[in-house]
Amino acid sequence: KFHRSLHGLSRSLINNLVEGVFSGFEKILEIKGVGYRAALEGEKMVIQIGYSHPVNIEPPKGIQFEVEKQKIIKVKGIDKQLVGETAAKIRYINETVRKKVGKTGAK
Repeated sequence: KFHRSLHGLSRSLINNLVEGVFSGFEKILEIKGVGYRAALEGEKMVIQIGYSHPVNIEPPKGIQFEVEKQKIIKVKGIDKQLVGETAAKIRYINETVRKKVGKTGAK
């Protein structure tokens, strides 16, 4: 049973490698907020998200960034796991805490 699960894992990893080489992987992130924007400076991406300073993000080897209309970030590459990790890191850099509406007591 253990060997069957390893076979499935190996098959999906090899499938992801082949799919990445032929078509590549892409994650799309959207920046929401007034005055929030992203821009490319060469390879690195500069994001302005409400801090007093712009945030610079260097892409890992094998990853490319694309920015459309200053609000949409595309993370592209051939390694599915690395694309997902990079998109998650960008998301957590830009993560905002949403405040929930307080409960109002019925009188």
